[in-house]
Amino acid sequence: MAIGKFPIILVFLVMAACFSSGQIQSGSGTGIEGVITFSPTQPGPIRADAPSSKPLANTTFVVEDEKGTEVTSFTTNEQGQFRVPLPPGHYIVSKKGRKGGIGHYGPFDFDVLADKMTRVTWECDTGIR
Repeated sequence: MAIGKFPIILVFLVMAACFSSGQIQSGSGTGIEGVITFSPTQPGPIRADAPSSKPLANTTFVVEDEKGTEVTSFTTNEQGQFRVPLPPGHYIVSKKGRKGGIGHYGPFDFDVLADKMTRVTWECDTGIR
């Protein structure tokens, strides 16, 4: 009976090892993280007691390499925050599907250094005046 349980235990051990190694690779600590905001939030003068910018929540951005090839994409959370693992290199980020119109949502260019998370704070211009 103990021999019959051995293959099941072995399968669980292999699955745990694969899952664990995948976590280590994705948490390498190399990439970019930060927050994206937008302003102005409304047309006309901004009142002194009103915030001049807000987090750009649930918005998808595209990451391209120096050649303009899309490497990955990410979506900001409710607070406009994001974290993207990337290998070292030079990259450009812009709002997905944005090719013109009012407002500026990138491009933002940045460098990722080896063994470091690059921290950024970007503000998009809505074009509202």
